[in-house]
Parts: sequence; C-alpha cells; structure tokens
Amino acid sequence: MSAATTPAETPASPVWRQFRFSPDHRGVNPFETVLSPTTVGGLVLKWTFTASAGVYSSASVANGVVYTGSDDFNFYALDANTGALLWSFPTGDFVRSSAAVINGVVFVGSSDHHLYALNSATGALLWSFAADDEVEDSPMVVNEVVYFGSADHHLYAVMARTGALLWKFSAGDEIEYSTPAVVNGVVYVGSTDHNVYALDAATGTKLWSFTANDSIRASPAVSNGVVYIGSVDHNMYALNAATGAKIWTFTTASAVVSSAAVANGLVYFGSHDKIVYALNAKTGAKVWSYTTNLKLESSPAVANGVVYVGSFDRVLYAFDAQTGARLWSYMTANSLLSSPAVVNGMVFEPSEDGKVYAFGLPGQ
Repeated sequence: MSAATTPAETPASPVWRQFRFSPDHRGVNPFETVLSPTTVGGLVLKWTFTASAGVYSSASVANGVVYTGSDDFNFYALDANTGALLWSFPTGDFVRSSAAVINGVVFVGSSDHHLYALNSATGALLWSFAADDEVEDSPMVVNEVVYFGSADHHLYAVMARTGALLWKFSAGDEIEYSTPAVVNGVVYVGSTDHNVYALDAATGTKLWSFTANDSIRASPAVSNGVVYIGSVDHNMYALNAATGAKIWTFTTASAVVSSAAVANGLVYFGSHDKIVYALNAKTGAKVWSYTTNLKLESSPAVANGVVYVGSFDRVLYAFDAQTGARLWSYMTANSLLSSPAVVNGMVFEPSEDGKVYAFGLPGQ
C-alpha cells in the first residue's frame, strides 16, 4: 500500500479529498474555475443517488468518484459524472463520518466504533481500528498519520498504512462532531467538554486549551495564525493559534454548529438562528448576512468567489462571497446538514432525504 501522505493539489487535480477540503479546514477549493458568480446561476440538477436512509456524511471527491456514507450502515462510491454506484462497503452502524481519500485509500469512521481503511477503487478492506465508542468524526490525514475523534472522549492518531496506534488524547467528553485540523505540526480540535485543544501532532501532548461556555461541535478552521471555531454557546471565536488567546468573539442568537470557512479575508458560517454570516477575519465585524427559513448546521464551502451552504429549510444556497447576494438556490426534499463539495464545475450535496444531489452546468 502506498504512503498515505497529503498530496499537493494542483489546478489539474479536481478533488475535494477530505472534510473541509484541506488539513487547515478553511473549506476553500482554490482551483475551481468553471463556477463563478457569473456562471453559478446556471446550475442544474445532473443526477441523484438514493440510499435507503438519510445521508449526513459530507461528500469527498477524488479521481472522478464521490464517496459518502449513510444511516443505512453503508459507505458508497459513486461515479461523479453519472451517480452510478461503483461499490459499497457495509459497516455495523450509521456512517456519518466524511471520508478522507488519500493515495488510493479511503479512510472513514462508523458508529459501529471503527475507523476503516478501504481500497478506493474496489472498496476492499485494508484494515480497521476499533475505538471504544462511535466514530462519527471525520478523519484527517497528514504525513501518513490519520487523526480522528470518538464518542469515547479520545482523539486518536494512527498510522495510515497499518492502523497502528501512535497516541491518543483524552478529553473530558466526546470528540465526535469536531473534526481535527492539522497545521504546522499542531492538531486543533473541539470537544463537547466545552474546550478547544491544541496538541502536538507527533506526540499528542497538549499545548494549550481554550474553554467556551458550552459544547464545541464545530470543526476548527486555521488561517494566518488564527483558529476560528463556533460553539453551542452562540459564539464564533477567533483564537491565537500559537497560544489559544482570544482575539475576538462574535455572538449570534443561537448555537453555532456550522464549521467556518475562511477566504477573501472573511469568515463564513451558519447558526441555529437561521442566518449565514460573513465576518471580517481580523476584527470579527459583520460584513454581510443572509437569513434562511430554518437553522443551519451545514458548513459553507467557498470556491471562485461563491459561497455554498445548505439549510434545514431544505435549500442549497449559493451566495456572492463578497456581497452576500443570493446567486442560485435549489430546494431538495429534506434538511441539508452536510457540507457541499465543489469540484470542477460540479456541486455535490447529500441530504437527510437519503439522496446525494449533483449539480452542474448544462452541457458540461
């Protein structure tokens, strides 16, 4: 099995390999050129794939394949152009983890307490690692190490080639919803114990922690030495990545479970108060906002001047990243909790209705 490093992306490699696109979790595809503020309004539904239960796993895309899991206990690989089923892998429980697809290997967790490594072309099992509780967290793969959390209160680091345990860090409660970001040898992750942790990526040693006023269910985004992360305490926090010191706080009217995207000097996220926000990344000042019809847990994706995000109101939205103008929207059959993936002129969005939706331009 080849080394599972994180390859350098190029404009010639249309991929969204893991949750939030990259290890820093900024939620940005910097190589998108097909969709833009002037073309996104032309998006049409290209295909749907229907699982036999809800799909909460955000899609990952690599080598023309869309990977996602379902509450029907299966993990799926779909043809990105047609939605045709290429293979499926059965687990023992829900698959709400989003996959990481690195060098021919798919890493994904399941509520059956396991992290799985699968052959990306065939779905064949390469190895599995057993935690002590659910693994709904999405794995992050950097430098041949897989980092992921569990409801058993631990963050794990295992070898990508073998699944051998390198270290585990114990928090005071679940690390099940906040996917770790890895930047410059530091792992950043949140826990329902109200803390954001910074850990040495090589050893798991705690470098610092920051305590919010309620659970951390959002994933951190790291940009220019700042960690951006939301909390159930209604706040979006900006923390010094080196020390954990608070730089600024922005307060919404309800819980912030949506993970932030950071691009164009702005921080984008949704709140249970039904609003999509864009804040100045340096000051936390609000630049624009848009009110949807129901709460938001979907994490925004940004590509080529457009912000994409789903809502509990069943609508997938596309906004102008600078102004917040609504450029396009599509109503699905049920709530959208997962994060969109934007790859080579296509937008992929799973839904609570059990469908994976794929959008593209006519004639594409």
